[in-house]
Amino acid sequence: MPALDPDLPVRLAAGYDDVAAYLTAHSGLPGPRGNLELLAAAGDHLRADHAERLRAEPDEYLRCCGVIVLGRLYADDPAGATALLTAAAADPSWRVREAVAMAAQRIGDADGDAVAALVTDWAAHPDPLVQRAAVAAICEPRLLRTPAAAATALRTCATATAALLALPPSRRREPDARTLRQALGYCWSVAVAADPPAGLPVFTALGGDDPDLTWIVRTNRTKARLARLLGDKA
Repeated sequence: MPALDPDLPVRLAAGYDDVAAYLTAHSGLPGPRGNLELLAAAGDHLRADHAERLRAEPDEYLRCCGVIVLGRLYADDPAGATALLTAAAADPSWRVREAVAMAAQRIGDADGDAVAALVTDWAAHPDPLVQRAAVAAICEPRLLRTPAAAATALRTCATATAALLALPPSRRREPDARTLRQALGYCWSVAVAADPPAGLPVFTALGGDDPDLTWIVRTNRTKARLARLLGDKA
């Protein structure tokens, strides 16, 4: 990606139509990768009223920009930001769902207890996509630098895994459940690697003949961060 415009804070404080046009023109889409650097800058600089309008746009990149701002606005209105993020966690666009996880991680950067409460609630939500938001949000290495944070990640993964396994086999084949399973296929490795003495016993206790659980365990074992730990343990 090219370097960000040094005048970006000014550009993102302009009138709504100019801001939306700028974001669209520099989104990197359509293409293999959206402009994540611009998305992060939008999270830092976009006006709250612009972000509200962006969240209602049909364009997925604009919605992403509106969603990520909620990570910054959470401190001023936790209940309102939580409601909006929870709704966006089930957005049909995977990019918007990623922006939800990024927004939650911004909350965690500022307040570890707040993100722990948020992902605990999300993991208990009935929607698999919201459960997926929980594990994707908390299983970020920069958030897991204390035993308490790592324990939250392990609990979140365990709760979401149990929710997936509680679904009937036919329900697990639906796209939202498959999306949750995909996230669990790497998030366990992040949670375990954050605190191996606590995480390895939990992970190695996962077992049985359930095919989805078998896939989750096998897939996590292929991640280098976990494979090294299991090799050391062996």
